Amino acid sequence: MENKEAKYNLLLKQVKATLEGESDIIANMANLAAMIHQTFGFWWTGFYIVRDGMLVLGPFQGPVACTRIAKGRGVCGTAWAKDSTIVVPDVEEFPGHIACSSFSRSEIVVPIHDAEGNFVAELDIDSEKLATFDDTDALWLERIVADLWK
Repeated sequence: MENKEAKYNLLLKQVKATLEGESDIIANMANLAAMIHQTFGFWWTGFYIVRDGMLVLGPFQGPVACTRIAKGRGVCGTAWAKDSTIVVPDVEEFPGHIACSSFSRSEIVVPIHDAEGNFVAELDIDSEKLATFDDTDALWLERIVADLWK
């Protein structure tokens, strides 16, 4: 079985090739969510976009999700408020976790910035297993979304 780093390395190359020349952010988010989801088989993989002072559900793969999240609320809102990647090994232990699905057990949220450095969206991934995500996931997912909105 391939190790996680090798999968991410290949995925990054595929993402760059797929998104090259496409400027539509929704199309790119949709393809990126599908590529990550298909590569790793996570429970839920998708995006939230900052609109009118809220995080609003964007393209995703997986079951139905929360539509709007306030800044500072749950893992996604906290990542927005702190403007940093958050890795949660057990969502049950995260204060104020929003349970969109009772099957979600661990989570990672990665901020996305535009060319001026403004927080414009985030990548949110949930797993039905505990402690799925670590610093390796954070590093590679940050690389994967780095140029998404630029």
